[in-house]
Amino acid sequence: MDLYLKPSIKIEPLIWQWYAWPYLIPPLTAACNIVERHLKIMQSYIQNPEIHAQAVMDPRLLGGPFIDLDGQKIDEIKALIDKTNNDCAEYIHLASSFKELDRTLLTETQGDSLEDFYKRIPTPLKGYVELVYSLNSHPSIRLIEQLIYNKYYSDKHQSIAISESKQDFRKFALSTPRLDQNEEVYLNIPFSDTRLDTLFKMKEYSQDFSKLNALFDISSNKKMLFESFFTEESPPLSKDREYNGNGVRIRYLGHACILIQTKKVSILIDPVISYTTQNDIPRYTYMDLPNHIDYVIITHNHQDHLMFETLLQLRYKIGHIIFPANHNGALEDPSIKLILKHVGFSNTIELKEFDTISLADGVIIALPFLGEHSDLNIQSKLSYCIQLNSHKFLFAADSNNLDTYLYNHIFNFIGPIDMLFLGMECDGAPLSWLYGPLLTQPLKRTFDKNRSLSGSNFDKAWMIVEKSGCKKAYVYAMGQEPWLNYIMALKYSESSVQIIESNKFVQACKENGIESERLFGQKEWLITE
Repeated sequence: MDLYLKPSIKIEPLIWQWYAWPYLIPPLTAACNIVERHLKIMQSYIQNPEIHAQAVMDPRLLGGPFIDLDGQKIDEIKALIDKTNNDCAEYIHLASSFKELDRTLLTETQGDSLEDFYKRIPTPLKGYVELVYSLNSHPSIRLIEQLIYNKYYSDKHQSIAISESKQDFRKFALSTPRLDQNEEVYLNIPFSDTRLDTLFKMKEYSQDFSKLNALFDISSNKKMLFESFFTEESPPLSKDREYNGNGVRIRYLGHACILIQTKKVSILIDPVISYTTQNDIPRYTYMDLPNHIDYVIITHNHQDHLMFETLLQLRYKIGHIIFPANHNGALEDPSIKLILKHVGFSNTIELKEFDTISLADGVIIALPFLGEHSDLNIQSKLSYCIQLNSHKFLFAADSNNLDTYLYNHIFNFIGPIDMLFLGMECDGAPLSWLYGPLLTQPLKRTFDKNRSLSGSNFDKAWMIVEKSGCKKAYVYAMGQEPWLNYIMALKYSESSVQIIESNKFVQACKENGIESERLFGQKEWLITE
Protein backbone atom coordinates (compact mmCIF):
# COMPACT_ATOMS: atom_id res chain seq x y z
CA MET A 1 0.00 0.00 0.00
CA ASP A 2 1.31 3.45 -0.94
CA LEU A 3 1.35 5.83 2.02
CA TYR A 4 2.51 9.33 2.91
CA LEU A 5 4.29 10.50 6.03
CA LYS A 6 1.86 12.76 7.89
CA PRO A 7 2.74 16.48 7.76
CA SER A 8 2.46 16.64 11.56
CA ILE A 9 5.27 14.14 12.10
CA LYS A 10 8.21 15.59 14.01
CA ILE A 11 11.78 14.43 13.38
CA GLU A 12 14.45 15.06 16.03
CA PRO A 13 18.13 14.13 15.53
CA LEU A 14 19.89 12.79 18.62
CA ILE A 15 23.52 12.04 19.54
CA TRP A 16 24.31 10.06 22.71
CA GLN A 17 20.61 10.62 23.51
CA TRP A 18 21.00 14.43 23.43
CA TYR A 19 19.42 16.76 20.90
CA ALA A 20 21.90 17.21 18.05
CA TRP A 21 23.26 20.66 17.31
CA PRO A 22 26.34 21.63 15.26
CA TYR A 23 28.97 21.54 18.03
CA LEU A 24 28.17 17.87 18.71
CA ILE A 25 29.53 16.82 15.30
CA PRO A 26 33.22 17.93 15.33
CA PRO A 27 34.99 15.44 17.62
CA LEU A 28 36.76 17.96 19.84
CA THR A 29 33.87 20.39 20.42
CA ALA A 30 31.67 17.32 20.98
CA ALA A 31 34.17 15.96 23.50
CA CYS A 32 34.23 19.24 25.43
CA ASN A 33 30.43 19.35 25.53
CA ILE A 34 30.18 15.76 26.73
CA VAL A 35 32.55 16.48 29.62
CA GLU A 36 31.60 20.02 30.54
CA ARG A 37 27.89 20.04 29.66
CA HIS A 38 26.26 16.61 29.42
CA LEU A 39 28.03 14.82 32.25
CA LYS A 40 27.99 17.83 34.57
CA ILE A 41 24.27 18.45 34.05
CA MET A 42 23.44 14.77 34.65
CA GLN A 43 25.68 14.52 37.73
CA SER A 44 24.08 17.67 39.15
CA TYR A 45 20.64 16.17 38.56
CA ILE A 46 21.23 12.95 40.46
CA GLN A 47 22.65 14.95 43.36
CA ASN A 48 19.79 17.50 43.51
CA PRO A 49 16.81 16.44 41.37
CA GLU A 50 14.42 18.66 43.32
CA ILE A 51 16.48 21.78 42.53
CA HIS A 52 16.32 20.94 38.81
CA ALA A 53 12.55 20.39 39.03
CA GLN A 54 12.10 23.80 40.67
CA ALA A 55 14.49 25.58 38.30
CA VAL A 56 12.71 24.52 35.10
CA MET A 57 9.53 26.12 36.46
CA ASP A 58 11.23 29.50 36.88
CA PRO A 59 10.94 31.64 33.70
CA ARG A 60 14.11 33.50 34.69
CA LEU A 61 16.08 30.25 34.36
CA LEU A 62 14.85 29.24 30.92
CA GLY A 63 17.64 27.59 28.97
CA GLY A 64 19.71 26.94 32.07
CA PRO A 65 21.62 23.71 32.82
CA PHE A 66 18.63 21.96 34.38
CA ILE A 67 17.13 18.60 33.46
CA ASP A 68 13.38 18.73 32.87
CA LEU A 69 12.22 15.36 34.21
CA ASP A 70 10.17 16.50 37.22
CA GLY A 71 12.87 15.21 39.56
CA GLN A 72 12.13 11.66 38.39
CA LYS A 73 13.99 8.91 36.47
CA ILE A 74 17.13 9.26 38.56
CA ASP A 75 18.15 5.66 37.95
CA GLU A 76 17.84 6.14 34.20
CA ILE A 77 20.07 9.22 34.35
CA LYS A 78 22.61 7.27 36.43
CA ALA A 79 22.57 4.55 33.78
CA LEU A 80 23.07 7.14 31.05
CA ILE A 81 26.06 8.58 32.92
CA ASP A 82 27.63 5.11 33.02
CA LYS A 83 26.80 4.56 29.34
CA THR A 84 28.29 7.93 28.40
CA ASN A 85 31.49 7.27 30.34
CA ASN A 86 31.81 3.94 28.56
CA ASP A 87 30.74 4.88 25.02
CA CYS A 88 32.51 8.24 25.01
CA ALA A 89 35.68 7.26 26.88
CA GLU A 90 37.88 8.16 23.91
CA TYR A 91 36.18 11.55 23.55
CA ILE A 92 36.50 12.21 27.28
CA HIS A 93 40.24 11.47 27.08
CA LEU A 94 40.51 13.72 24.01
CA ALA A 95 38.88 16.64 25.85
CA SER A 96 41.11 16.30 28.91
CA SER A 97 44.20 16.05 26.67
CA PHE A 98 43.30 19.27 24.88
CA LYS A 99 42.70 21.16 28.13
CA GLU A 100 45.95 19.79 29.56
CA LEU A 101 47.93 20.97 26.53
CA ASP A 102 46.19 24.34 26.52
CA ARG A 103 46.96 24.91 30.21
CA THR A 104 50.60 23.98 29.62
CA LEU A 105 50.96 26.54 26.85
CA LEU A 106 49.16 29.24 28.81
CA THR A 107 51.30 28.84 31.92
CA GLU A 108 54.72 27.91 30.55
CA THR A 109 55.27 29.76 27.28
CA GLN A 110 56.85 33.20 27.28
CA GLY A 111 57.41 33.89 23.60
CA ASP A 112 60.34 31.53 23.00
CA SER A 113 60.20 28.76 20.39
CA LEU A 114 57.38 26.25 20.77
CA GLU A 115 59.36 23.40 19.22
CA ASP A 116 60.15 21.64 22.51
CA PHE A 117 56.46 21.58 23.45
CA TYR A 118 55.68 19.18 20.60
CA LYS A 119 57.28 16.43 22.72
CA ARG A 120 54.76 17.19 25.46
CA ILE A 121 51.63 16.99 23.32
CA PRO A 122 49.37 14.32 24.89
CA THR A 123 49.14 11.13 22.85
CA PRO A 124 45.51 11.63 21.67
CA LEU A 125 46.56 14.90 19.98
CA LYS A 126 49.94 13.93 18.55
CA GLY A 127 50.01 14.69 14.83
CA TYR A 128 46.63 16.40 14.94
CA VAL A 129 47.59 19.92 16.05
CA GLU A 130 50.02 22.74 15.37
CA LEU A 131 51.29 24.95 18.20
CA VAL A 132 51.30 28.63 17.25
CA TYR A 133 51.69 32.14 18.59
CA SER A 134 49.76 35.27 17.73
CA LEU A 135 51.88 38.26 16.70
CA ASN A 136 51.67 39.32 20.35
CA SER A 137 53.12 35.96 21.49
CA HIS A 138 49.88 34.54 22.85
CA PRO A 139 50.03 30.74 22.38
CA SER A 140 47.23 28.68 20.92
CA ILE A 141 46.51 25.29 19.41
CA ARG A 142 45.60 24.99 15.74
CA LEU A 143 43.54 21.90 15.04
CA ILE A 144 44.09 19.92 11.84
CA GLU A 145 40.37 19.28 11.62
CA GLN A 146 40.17 16.72 8.84
CA LEU A 147 42.73 14.46 10.53
CA ILE A 148 40.85 14.70 13.83
CA TYR A 149 37.65 13.64 12.04
CA ASN A 150 39.53 10.77 10.37
CA LYS A 151 40.68 9.47 13.75
CA TYR A 152 37.82 10.23 16.11
CA TYR A 153 34.54 10.85 14.29
CA SER A 154 31.90 8.17 14.70
CA ASP A 155 28.23 8.17 13.77
CA LYS A 156 27.23 4.99 15.61
CA HIS A 157 25.56 6.89 18.46
CA GLN A 158 23.36 8.97 16.16
CA SER A 159 19.63 8.35 16.00
CA ILE A 160 16.36 9.92 14.93
CA ALA A 161 13.37 10.32 17.26
CA ILE A 162 10.04 10.34 15.41
CA SER A 163 6.76 11.41 16.95
CA GLU A 164 3.61 13.31 16.13
CA SER A 165 3.62 17.03 16.76
CA LYS A 166 0.31 17.92 18.40
CA GLN A 167 1.21 21.34 19.75
CA ASP A 168 3.86 24.01 19.38
CA PHE A 169 5.23 23.72 22.90
CA ARG A 170 8.31 21.55 23.34
CA LYS A 171 10.58 21.38 26.34
CA PHE A 172 13.96 23.10 26.02
CA ALA A 173 16.03 20.53 24.15
CA LEU A 174 19.66 21.28 24.98
CA SER A 175 19.73 20.57 28.72
CA THR A 176 17.73 17.33 29.01
CA PRO A 177 18.83 14.00 27.55
CA ARG A 178 16.24 11.98 25.67
CA LEU A 179 15.10 8.95 27.62
CA ASP A 180 12.83 6.38 25.98
CA GLN A 181 9.34 7.81 25.57
CA ASN A 182 6.24 5.81 24.75
CA GLU A 183 5.09 8.18 22.01
CA GLU A 184 8.38 8.14 20.10
CA VAL A 185 9.98 5.73 17.63
CA TYR A 186 13.77 5.68 17.47
CA LEU A 187 15.74 4.94 14.33
CA ASN A 188 19.31 4.00 15.16
CA ILE A 189 20.70 5.39 11.95
CA PRO A 190 23.43 7.90 11.03
CA PHE A 191 22.29 11.33 9.94
CA SER A 192 24.11 10.83 6.62
CA ASP A 193 22.15 7.68 5.74
CA THR A 194 20.19 8.16 2.50
CA ARG A 195 17.35 6.03 3.88
CA LEU A 196 16.32 9.15 5.76
CA ASP A 197 15.83 10.97 2.45
CA THR A 198 13.43 8.21 1.38
CA LEU A 199 11.50 8.60 4.63
CA PHE A 200 11.34 12.40 4.65
CA LYS A 201 10.39 12.57 0.98
CA MET A 202 7.20 10.75 1.91
CA LYS A 203 5.74 13.98 3.24
CA GLU A 204 5.31 14.85 -0.44
CA TYR A 205 5.53 11.59 -2.36
CA SER A 206 3.85 8.30 -1.51
CA GLN A 207 5.86 5.12 -1.07
CA ASP A 208 5.02 1.44 -0.79
CA PHE A 209 4.95 1.04 2.97
CA SER A 210 6.14 -2.57 2.92
CA LYS A 211 9.29 -1.45 1.07
CA LEU A 212 9.81 1.41 3.51
CA ASN A 213 9.27 -0.87 6.50
CA ALA A 214 11.99 -3.16 5.17
CA LEU A 215 14.47 -0.28 5.27
CA PHE A 216 14.24 0.19 9.03
CA ASP A 217 14.59 -2.18 11.92
CA ILE A 218 11.61 -1.07 14.01
CA SER A 219 11.30 -2.86 17.35
CA SER A 220 8.18 -5.00 17.69
CA ASN A 221 6.75 -2.89 20.50
CA LYS A 222 6.98 0.23 18.33
CA LYS A 223 5.69 -1.11 15.00
CA MET A 224 2.07 -0.03 15.52
CA LEU A 225 3.17 3.43 16.59
CA PHE A 226 5.44 3.73 13.55
CA GLU A 227 2.59 2.71 11.23
CA SER A 228 0.36 5.38 12.79
CA PHE A 229 2.73 8.07 11.45
CA PHE A 230 1.61 7.34 7.87
CA THR A 231 -1.58 8.00 5.96
CA GLU A 232 -3.26 7.34 2.64
CA GLU A 233 -4.37 10.97 2.45
CA SER A 234 -2.52 13.18 0.01
CA PRO A 235 -0.46 15.88 1.76
CA PRO A 236 -2.01 19.37 1.99
CA LEU A 237 0.67 20.92 -0.20
CA SER A 238 0.16 24.64 -0.72
CA LYS A 239 -1.14 25.43 -4.20
CA ASP A 240 1.10 28.49 -4.42
CA ARG A 241 4.32 26.99 -3.09
CA GLU A 242 5.92 27.55 -6.48
CA TYR A 243 6.27 31.11 -7.78
CA ASN A 244 6.07 31.84 -11.49
CA GLY A 245 5.49 35.58 -11.45
CA ASN A 246 7.71 38.22 -13.02
CA GLY A 247 8.83 39.75 -9.75
CA VAL A 248 10.30 38.58 -6.46
CA ARG A 249 8.28 36.87 -3.74
CA ILE A 250 9.63 36.88 -0.20
CA ARG A 251 8.11 34.90 2.63
CA TYR A 252 8.94 35.04 6.32
CA LEU A 253 8.62 31.61 7.96
CA GLY A 254 9.57 32.53 11.52
CA HIS A 255 12.75 33.52 13.38
CA ALA A 256 15.51 34.09 10.75
CA CYS A 257 13.98 31.84 8.10
CA ILE A 258 13.20 33.64 4.83
CA LEU A 259 12.20 32.15 1.47
CA ILE A 260 13.02 34.22 -1.63
CA GLN A 261 11.63 33.15 -5.01
CA THR A 262 11.61 34.27 -8.61
CA LYS A 263 10.49 32.18 -11.54
CA LYS A 264 14.16 31.17 -12.00
CA VAL A 265 15.49 30.61 -8.49
CA SER A 266 14.44 29.72 -4.94
CA ILE A 267 16.58 30.61 -1.90
CA LEU A 268 15.90 29.59 1.71
CA ILE A 269 17.82 31.36 4.50
CA ASP A 270 18.51 29.79 7.92
CA PRO A 271 15.78 27.13 7.64
CA VAL A 272 13.77 26.59 10.82
CA ILE A 273 10.31 25.39 9.79
CA SER A 274 7.13 24.85 11.78
CA TYR A 275 5.33 21.54 11.66
CA THR A 276 1.65 21.35 10.76
CA THR A 277 -0.15 21.58 14.11
CA GLN A 278 -3.53 22.66 15.43
CA ASN A 279 -2.84 26.27 16.31
CA ASP A 280 -4.44 29.62 15.53
CA ILE A 281 -1.10 31.35 14.82
CA PRO A 282 -0.72 31.72 11.04
CA ARG A 283 2.48 30.19 9.74
CA TYR A 284 4.11 28.61 6.73
CA THR A 285 5.08 24.97 7.14
CA TYR A 286 6.96 22.30 5.19
CA MET A 287 3.85 22.09 3.01
CA ASP A 288 4.52 25.63 1.73
CA LEU A 289 8.07 24.99 0.54
CA PRO A 290 8.73 24.61 -3.18
CA ASN A 291 9.39 21.24 -4.77
CA HIS A 292 13.08 22.15 -5.15
CA ILE A 293 15.20 24.68 -3.27
CA ASP A 294 18.12 25.91 -5.37
CA TYR A 295 20.10 27.40 -2.50
CA VAL A 296 19.94 27.16 1.26
CA ILE A 297 21.95 29.94 2.93
CA ILE A 298 23.37 29.67 6.45
CA THR A 299 24.34 32.94 8.12
CA HIS A 300 26.25 31.52 11.09
CA ASN A 301 26.96 28.41 13.11
CA HIS A 302 24.47 28.74 15.96
CA GLN A 303 21.89 26.05 16.65
CA ASP A 304 18.93 28.27 15.72
CA HIS A 305 20.40 29.07 12.30
CA LEU A 306 22.18 25.82 11.35
CA MET A 307 19.47 23.39 12.48
CA PHE A 308 19.87 19.72 11.67
CA GLU A 309 16.23 18.96 12.46
CA THR A 310 15.12 21.03 9.47
CA LEU A 311 18.08 20.52 7.15
CA LEU A 312 17.93 16.73 7.27
CA GLN A 313 14.26 16.77 6.34
CA LEU A 314 14.96 19.05 3.37
CA ARG A 315 18.16 17.39 2.18
CA TYR A 316 16.49 15.55 -0.72
CA LYS A 317 15.24 18.81 -2.24
CA ILE A 318 18.23 21.13 -1.68
CA GLY A 319 20.40 22.06 -4.65
CA HIS A 320 23.31 23.67 -2.76
CA ILE A 321 24.03 24.88 0.76
CA ILE A 322 25.91 28.19 1.08
CA PHE A 323 27.72 28.96 4.33
CA PRO A 324 30.64 31.00 5.75
CA ALA A 325 34.19 29.71 5.93
CA ASN A 326 35.60 29.29 9.42
CA HIS A 327 38.77 30.43 11.20
CA ASN A 328 40.74 27.37 10.18
CA GLY A 329 41.82 25.23 13.12
CA ALA A 330 40.19 27.20 15.95
CA LEU A 331 38.33 25.08 18.50
CA GLU A 332 35.57 27.66 18.90
CA ASP A 333 35.04 27.96 15.15
CA PRO A 334 34.72 24.48 13.63
CA SER A 335 34.38 24.04 9.88
CA ILE A 336 30.76 24.13 8.74
CA LYS A 337 31.87 22.37 5.56
CA LEU A 338 33.11 19.37 7.55
CA ILE A 339 30.02 19.39 9.76
CA LEU A 340 27.70 19.30 6.75
CA LYS A 341 29.81 16.68 5.00
CA HIS A 342 29.53 14.34 7.96
CA VAL A 343 25.74 14.68 8.20
CA GLY A 344 25.28 13.84 4.54
CA PHE A 345 25.62 17.03 2.49
CA SER A 346 28.06 17.10 -0.43
CA ASN A 347 26.52 19.95 -2.41
CA THR A 348 28.19 22.71 -0.41
CA ILE A 349 29.53 26.17 -1.24
CA GLU A 350 31.85 27.85 1.25
CA LEU A 351 32.12 31.63 1.07
CA LYS A 352 34.37 34.29 2.55
CA GLU A 353 33.59 37.97 2.93
CA PHE A 354 32.79 39.65 -0.41
CA ASP A 355 32.68 36.39 -2.35
CA THR A 356 29.78 36.27 -4.80
CA ILE A 357 27.55 33.71 -6.48
CA SER A 358 25.97 34.61 -9.79
CA LEU A 359 22.30 33.73 -10.30
CA ALA A 360 20.21 33.63 -13.46
CA ASP A 361 18.56 36.91 -12.46
CA GLY A 362 20.90 38.35 -9.86
CA VAL A 363 23.74 37.73 -7.42
CA ILE A 364 24.42 36.68 -3.82
CA ILE A 365 27.10 38.74 -2.05
CA ALA A 366 28.68 37.59 1.22
CA LEU A 367 29.28 40.46 3.65
CA PRO A 368 30.98 40.94 7.04
CA PHE A 369 28.97 40.20 10.18
CA LEU A 370 30.26 41.65 13.47
CA GLY A 371 29.18 40.77 16.97
CA GLU A 372 26.90 38.16 18.59
CA HIS A 373 29.87 35.82 19.13
CA SER A 374 31.22 37.07 22.47
CA ASP A 375 34.35 38.73 21.00
CA LEU A 376 35.75 35.34 19.98
CA ASN A 377 37.69 35.16 16.72
CA ILE A 378 34.91 33.31 14.94
CA GLN A 379 34.78 33.86 11.20
CA SER A 380 31.98 31.46 10.27
CA LYS A 381 29.43 34.25 10.18
CA LEU A 382 28.20 36.24 7.19
CA SER A 383 25.37 38.54 6.28
CA TYR A 384 24.15 38.40 2.69
CA CYS A 385 23.02 40.89 0.10
CA ILE A 386 20.80 39.18 -2.46
CA GLN A 387 20.12 41.12 -5.65
CA LEU A 388 17.29 39.88 -7.83
CA ASN A 389 15.70 41.69 -10.77
CA SER A 390 17.48 44.95 -9.79
CA HIS A 391 16.15 44.75 -6.19
CA LYS A 392 18.56 44.41 -3.27
CA PHE A 393 17.76 42.68 0.00
CA LEU A 394 20.13 42.59 2.97
CA PHE A 395 19.83 39.76 5.50
CA ALA A 396 22.01 40.91 8.37
CA ALA A 397 21.09 38.10 10.81
CA ASP A 398 22.17 38.93 14.38
CA SER A 399 24.75 41.53 13.36
CA ASN A 400 25.83 43.90 16.10
CA ASN A 401 26.81 47.31 14.71
CA LEU A 402 30.02 47.59 16.71
CA ASP A 403 31.75 49.83 14.18
CA THR A 404 29.57 52.11 12.07
CA TYR A 405 32.44 52.71 9.65
CA LEU A 406 32.07 49.11 8.49
CA TYR A 407 28.59 49.89 7.18
CA ASN A 408 29.93 52.95 5.35
CA HIS A 409 32.22 50.59 3.49
CA ILE A 410 29.55 47.93 2.94
CA PHE A 411 27.02 50.31 1.44
CA ASN A 412 29.68 52.04 -0.62
CA PHE A 413 30.35 48.60 -2.06
CA ILE A 414 26.80 47.28 -2.63
CA GLY A 415 24.95 50.60 -2.93
CA PRO A 416 21.56 51.39 -1.37
CA ILE A 417 19.23 48.50 -0.66
CA ASP A 418 15.47 48.02 -0.88
CA MET A 419 14.82 45.88 2.18
CA LEU A 420 16.73 45.23 5.40
CA PHE A 421 16.23 42.28 7.76
CA LEU A 422 18.03 42.64 11.08
CA GLY A 423 18.00 40.76 14.39
CA MET A 424 17.74 42.81 17.59
CA GLU A 425 18.38 40.27 20.35
CA CYS A 426 20.33 43.03 22.09
CA ASP A 427 20.57 41.40 25.52
CA GLY A 428 21.83 37.95 24.68
CA ALA A 429 23.09 35.06 26.75
CA PRO A 430 26.56 35.20 28.31
CA LEU A 431 29.56 33.67 26.55
CA SER A 432 29.51 30.58 28.77
CA TRP A 433 25.95 29.62 27.74
CA LEU A 434 27.21 28.45 24.36
CA TYR A 435 31.00 28.42 24.51
CA GLY A 436 31.62 27.63 28.18
CA PRO A 437 32.56 23.95 27.64
CA LEU A 438 35.36 25.03 25.29
CA LEU A 439 37.11 27.26 27.85
CA THR A 440 40.23 25.99 29.59
CA GLN A 441 40.20 28.70 32.24
CA PRO A 442 36.97 30.02 33.79
CA LEU A 443 35.99 33.55 32.83
CA LYS A 444 35.22 36.17 35.45
CA ARG A 445 31.47 36.48 35.88
CA THR A 446 31.43 40.15 34.88
CA PHE A 447 33.42 39.39 31.73
CA ASP A 448 31.15 36.43 30.95
CA LYS A 449 28.04 38.60 31.17
CA ASN A 450 29.55 41.52 29.24
CA ARG A 451 30.83 39.30 26.42
CA SER A 452 27.35 38.24 25.45
CA LEU A 453 25.66 36.74 22.40
CA SER A 454 23.98 40.05 21.58
CA GLY A 455 22.88 41.81 18.42
CA SER A 456 22.14 45.48 17.80
CA ASN A 457 20.09 47.73 20.05
CA PHE A 458 18.03 50.63 18.67
CA ASP A 459 20.88 53.10 18.24
CA LYS A 460 23.09 50.61 16.43
CA ALA A 461 20.26 49.26 14.28
CA TRP A 462 19.06 52.72 13.32
CA MET A 463 22.53 53.72 12.13
CA ILE A 464 22.45 50.75 9.74
CA VAL A 465 19.10 51.90 8.38
CA GLU A 466 20.37 55.45 7.86
CA LYS A 467 23.40 54.27 5.94
CA SER A 468 21.51 51.66 3.88
CA GLY A 469 18.99 53.95 2.20
CA CYS A 470 16.42 51.15 2.57
CA LYS A 471 12.71 51.62 1.93
CA LYS A 472 11.66 48.78 4.24
CA ALA A 473 13.29 47.55 7.44
CA TYR A 474 12.20 44.55 9.49
CA VAL A 475 13.21 43.11 12.82
CA TYR A 476 13.50 39.33 12.62
CA ALA A 477 15.39 36.44 14.29
CA MET A 478 13.85 37.24 17.67
CA GLY A 479 12.82 33.67 18.49
CA GLN A 480 9.31 34.69 19.55
CA GLU A 481 7.37 32.08 17.59
CA PRO A 482 6.04 29.41 19.98
CA TRP A 483 7.41 26.59 17.83
CA LEU A 484 10.94 27.79 18.64
CA ASN A 485 10.92 27.70 22.44
CA TYR A 486 12.62 24.29 22.56
CA ILE A 487 15.80 25.68 20.99
CA MET A 488 15.67 29.40 21.91
CA ALA A 489 14.49 29.47 25.56
CA LEU A 490 13.28 33.05 25.13
CA LYS A 491 10.20 34.55 26.73
CA TYR A 492 9.79 38.29 26.29
CA SER A 493 7.37 40.72 27.90
CA GLU A 494 6.62 44.31 26.97
CA SER A 495 9.21 45.37 29.54
CA SER A 496 11.97 43.23 28.00
CA VAL A 497 14.80 45.36 26.63
CA GLN A 498 14.64 43.49 23.31
CA ILE A 499 11.00 44.49 22.85
CA ILE A 500 11.55 48.07 24.01
CA GLU A 501 14.51 48.56 21.66
CA SER A 502 12.85 46.93 18.65
CA ASN A 503 9.66 48.96 19.26
CA LYS A 504 11.75 52.13 19.15
CA PHE A 505 13.32 50.92 15.91
CA VAL A 506 9.97 50.21 14.24
CA GLN A 507 8.59 53.58 15.36
CA ALA A 508 11.64 55.50 14.12
CA CYS A 509 11.41 53.79 10.75
CA LYS A 510 7.74 54.66 10.35
CA GLU A 511 8.32 58.28 11.37
CA ASN A 512 10.87 58.49 8.58
CA GLY A 513 8.67 56.96 5.90
CA ILE A 514 10.24 53.49 6.05
CA GLU A 515 7.90 50.51 6.17
CA SER A 516 8.72 48.48 9.28
CA GLU A 517 7.55 45.91 11.81
CA ARG A 518 8.84 43.25 14.14
CA LEU A 519 8.06 40.07 12.26
CA PHE A 520 6.13 37.23 13.85
CA GLY A 521 4.61 34.06 12.48
CA GLN A 522 4.38 34.70 8.76
CA LYS A 523 4.47 37.49 6.21
CA GLU A 524 4.68 37.77 2.44
CA TRP A 525 5.96 40.50 0.11
CA LEU A 526 5.53 40.66 -3.65
CA ILE A 527 7.99 42.98 -5.40
CA THR A 528 6.88 43.45 -8.98
CA GLU A 529 7.85 46.98 -9.99
